Amino acid sequence: SSGMRDVLKNLKPDTFEDIIAVVALYRPGPMSNIPSYIKRKHGKETISYLHPTLEGILKETYGIMIYQEQVMQIAQTLSGYSLGKADLLRRAMGKKIKEEMDEQRQVFIDGAEVNGVSAQQAEEIFKHVNKFAGYGFNKSHAAAYALIAYQTAYLKANYPLEFFAASMTLDLGNTDKLNIFRQELSRLKISLLPPNINKSTATFNVEACSDNPNQQHSIRYALSALRNVGQTAMQLIVNERGEHGLYNNLSDFFNRINPSILSKRQLESLIKAGAFDTLNTNRRQIFLQIDNLIKHLSLTQKERNSGQIGLFNNEQVSSSTLNISHADDWSPIERLKEEFDAIGFYLSGHPLNEYKKMLNDLSITESADINNSRQSGPVKLAGTILSKKEQISAKGNRYAFIKFSDMSGSFEVTTFSDVLEKARDFLYEGKSVIIDAMAQFEDEQSDAKFLVQKFSLLDDTMEDQVISVIIYINTDVSLKPIHEILLREKAGSGCIKISPQQPGYEKLILRLKKRYKISPAIIRAIRALPGVLKIQEI
Repeated sequence: SSGMRDVLKNLKPDTFEDIIAVVALYRPGPMSNIPSYIKRKHGKETISYLHPTLEGILKETYGIMIYQEQVMQIAQTLSGYSLGKADLLRRAMGKKIKEEMDEQRQVFIDGAEVNGVSAQQAEEIFKHVNKFAGYGFNKSHAAAYALIAYQTAYLKANYPLEFFAASMTLDLGNTDKLNIFRQELSRLKISLLPPNINKSTATFNVEACSDNPNQQHSIRYALSALRNVGQTAMQLIVNERGEHGLYNNLSDFFNRINPSILSKRQLESLIKAGAFDTLNTNRRQIFLQIDNLIKHLSLTQKERNSGQIGLFNNEQVSSSTLNISHADDWSPIERLKEEFDAIGFYLSGHPLNEYKKMLNDLSITESADINNSRQSGPVKLAGTILSKKEQISAKGNRYAFIKFSDMSGSFEVTTFSDVLEKARDFLYEGKSVIIDAMAQFEDEQSDAKFLVQKFSLLDDTMEDQVISVIIYINTDVSLKPIHEILLREKAGSGCIKISPQQPGYEKLILRLKKRYKISPAIIRAIRALPGVLKIQEI
């Protein structure tokens, strides 16, 4: 967590015992001792041992009681307890049973007096020990956690790709965890490559960059991590590829796969996630033929290899040729939506990408940055709606929990009836909105809770923000498609400029005389035209 990272940065641990101490301290109760522990370690605060005889026990932790074992050692050294009776003292302190505590207090004080400690001082030490014992942590457990933390930190620092591939494989079925790993990979500038029927394995794996051997390796997304596919089936697909070579095309794939391996549901996930993109980039074209593909799989191997029955529309084709009816591909937004459905988060892009400049201009904060800052108060976020769950309070008022995705991850907001009703018309899955909210943190480890004060439709906000756009085009592209799109749009204050990228004329910018209301729809439509290189919003 960000809190733990801050503690470690301030502590600057240089011994394994420091890591053990942090594991034990970073929990409700003992956390209040962390600042003192750090100051004492760096000589900025005087170290006190309560009594000279306790220095050997508390020196390792700079005079601060951290472990349950220290409670037992103090009772043993100061008051003559046996280790068995010291453990009973520890348990009594943890349970806070008054009768038991009164009895133990007297035994502790009497034993301390025998060892030359005054009753008053023994009473003070008992109070101090009792206060701590209720939340003290077991050192043997803390040491085990610390060792794992040290080992995994070493692996992450020195073998990050292998570490993440193994960690993500461990959480194959946990989309939320995989998304957290994806965010961390992005922060470390490590590429997470999309699923690929010819390159992915059933689990996450490290992949060398074939084009440039000097470039950093990447992690390839696991086929088994896709929703509704299953690890056994994906492993069989990978095994077939390993035994008989890469899949040359879609016909080759569907002629080689055993019909018992793939169901319609599994095939849908593979297509939506883009696993077949290297064989056919038009995902919708393949998706529309799923029923025929499943029928083809149900044929015997002999029938499929003979080519006597066509794969589509009963036409006769060879087993290496596949004739697919033409169909327009999904739009970029639709592709992302289908990809999200198959993977569980946006992998190849995000619906908010096309709004990036405007979001920066509006000082929109990403949810991960808010969680890292740990600052409560008013915030402005942007997100694409993943799900909405409405409920009715005991007083009959409606409220909702809405889950969003932004470019740093996912987050949930709470909205009450007044705000909910005003925005109901556009609060549905796939819609992108701006959220004015109050962020609150319940404790040091939990993510922020967001209470919404206002929703704004992102497209409407964009129309108000974009003053002009520059459309960069190839010199051989016709301007007619751009003109036809603009004819359908309303007049407004936005200025549209066109820059033909011909050698020697790259700086030439032509401004259209008429002004338009520049909407995201216009930008998306023009950006999709052949020959349009890019669109710059100003």
